[in-house]
Amino acid sequence: MIQLREALRDELPGLSELCLRSKAVWGYDDAFMTVCRTELTLRPDELQSTHLQVAERDSTVVGLAQIKVTGEDADLLKLFVEPALLGSGVGRLLFAWATASARRLGAVRMTIEADPGAAPFYERMGARHAGFAPSQSIPGRMLPRMQMELNR
Repeated sequence: MIQLREALRDELPGLSELCLRSKAVWGYDDAFMTVCRTELTLRPDELQSTHLQVAERDSTVVGLAQIKVTGEDADLLKLFVEPALLGSGVGRLLFAWATASARRLGAVRMTIEADPGAAPFYERMGARHAGFAPSQSIPGRMLPRMQMELNR
């Protein structure tokens, strides 16, 4: 059974490594992953400025989601699942937490700058394409920007 809970400060290095393992499933080479490391590393100050939830199974962290809410706008900053558990429902559970939390905090829409490989997952969750956004890690790379209306 999967349990959700808030992330702990001392877990951030391990959670950052989970982000990297999960990102790597899309077949990126080592050079690409090295460039993404900073963007995928969780910092202690983010525990005050964002909402970070972890998914656990049998006391082992198997996924995470991070949102930031500013007024009526939410951003899904991260949603990563252990590669062995992709397709198991962990991502769906974390996405449900993200949308419910954003709604509870007053957001009416959530923006997602998705990895191209993850865009179909977000579409299945109800998000719609809303153009493209520049990658924070790779100059010139554009990512699908997706938007989820939360007032349903």
